[in-house]
Amino acid sequence: MRALLSKEINSFFASVTGYLVIAIFLLTNGLFLWVFDGSFNIFQSGFADLSPFFELAPWVFIFLIPAITMRSFSEEKKQGTMEILLTRPLSTHKIVLGKYLGAFCLVLMALLPTLLYIWTINNLGDPAGNYDVGATLGSYIGLVFLGAVYTAIGIFSSVITKNQIVAFIIGVFLCFLIYFGFQGISNFELFGSEIYALEYLGISFHYQSISRGVVDTRNLVYFLSLIILFLGLTHFKLQKRN
Repeated sequence: MRALLSKEINSFFASVTGYLVIAIFLLTNGLFLWVFDGSFNIFQSGFADLSPFFELAPWVFIFLIPAITMRSFSEEKKQGTMEILLTRPLSTHKIVLGKYLGAFCLVLMALLPTLLYIWTINNLGDPAGNYDVGATLGSYIGLVFLGAVYTAIGIFSSVITKNQIVAFIIGVFLCFLIYFGFQGISNFELFGSEIYALEYLGISFHYQSISRGVVDTRNLVYFLSLIILFLGLTHFKLQKRN
């Protein structure tokens, strides 16, 4: 599996894909946080905290991560190398994990440079260092788990089609649906009352909960369950193909 993982990471950086993904993520966040006028601009908010970044990042991830994962299995199918991959001396679950971890590593690499934002916020505070460290740490943990879930969803989207564009669209739709869909449905009135319980099924509720700085095991179990679910569906799809 290690060889497959290395192959996946190297394939991203053998072309401009890996560099482009990281550059787009950093440029998009940088422009909205520091340059463009609006609610995400930290200078205009008047507060030295990174909450605008953690509100913006899930939106960027919804489009960015499916763009990373859309080629994982779709390209193998298109090039006719899927059969070769499946006949390698690797179990199906190791192939899925290798593809998944390769894409997830690229997501982590895109997140790593944003740690400089902490240093910037630390110096913008009055006095310096006057910001909520717990909330920032919790938000980063939530963002890592969010990226992990989106990656699992993207991998699953890639395995059900050989068209990369279709895989991208399916990935974006599923990420959007699971993040915002349940929260939106919970605001609809049903028989005169709001169905708040549905909000608990959405990623948004658990991500926002962690972002407050309280790392609840229930939220972690929720994220891990989604990752296992979509990787399990990917494994099932590959097994069915065999």
